[in-house]
Amino acid sequence: MENKVIYIAGLGLIGGSLALGIRRDHPDYKILGYNRSDKSRNVALERGIVDEATADFKEFAPLADVIVLAVPIKQTIEFIKVLADMDLKDNVIITDAGSTKREIVEAGEKYLAGQSVRFVGSHPMAGSHKSGAIAAEVNLFENAYYIFTPSRLTDASTIADMKVILSGLHARYIEIDAAEHDRVTSQISHFPHILAASLMEQAGDYASEHEMTNHFAAGGFRDMTRIAEGMWTSILLTNKAAVLERIDDFKNRLDGVAELISQNDADAIWNYFNHAKETRKEMNIHKRGGVESGFDIFVDVPDEEDVILEILELLRGTSLVNIHINEENREDINGILQISLKNIKDFEHAKKVISENTDYKVYVN
Repeated sequence: MENKVIYIAGLGLIGGSLALGIRRDHPDYKILGYNRSDKSRNVALERGIVDEATADFKEFAPLADVIVLAVPIKQTIEFIKVLADMDLKDNVIITDAGSTKREIVEAGEKYLAGQSVRFVGSHPMAGSHKSGAIAAEVNLFENAYYIFTPSRLTDASTIADMKVILSGLHARYIEIDAAEHDRVTSQISHFPHILAASLMEQAGDYASEHEMTNHFAAGGFRDMTRIAEGMWTSILLTNKAAVLERIDDFKNRLDGVAELISQNDADAIWNYFNHAKETRKEMNIHKRGGVESGFDIFVDVPDEEDVILEILELLRGTSLVNIHINEENREDINGILQISLKNIKDFEHAKKVISENTDYKVYVN
């Protein structure tokens, strides 16, 4: 493919990481960037994430072969409206990086109709607790799903061209209808954030009368509420019907469990949890294709000084995503050290070096 001009609007974690991934396989492409804040623009320029940057969204749009809108959902829709009134290159590809897709795809079909553009919705399913251009990372999307949601303005070449442009992301590409995307993510992404936030609200209120709640909150509670720190207002409001349906469904399930407990139905309660366990085994959260892009290994570690430092030293040079202890260490038990890695090569290497250089049990789910 000939040299391209790529314009990325939004130089935060997602937009900046997209730029780095594109540059990895296409160093000859010219990458232009928009960001409202001076700080992210300056960081993006200093790190070589983009070749040029602007605070005026309209400035670079006419130059671009591909325009990526990596901004919040409502701003994405506003920028689509702006692009509809501009003189763009013929056959330009316009795409986005939003976490909900139906409203964005509908906006593209409505406002860009009749234009010489190719529009396709996109959702790169990866992220981090970090933000801004300073957090941009070339391997952020490695092995993660990169979802395309075609529109009436997506022709036969659009997604094929995007896969070539995005080849340096090392992502896994999949196509799905925009409305179905929103239904699926309402269950496995949007509703769990509501549940985590609700658990934190409940525990916070409970702690006002039961002080030790804050001290005993670890293990499963910690893992279930980790995602409660995210800000999801625009996502929930652009996927309202699906999210509300999931909430109603969950209320009914809780009522069902409450009835089993009130009736002292031990067999039914056991079956309830066993069914959940078996269902979890069948889901891709235990396989390489899950939306989380990490490869996890688990190590039984004793409560001894410098154990974790010893293991990390063995893993020097690997692409670690995250580490944490799944159980609080006590003198009479091992903790479970969970190590998330970015790719299969580092995953296999980590298993090998820890097994060969320590006496700790290493296993995978």
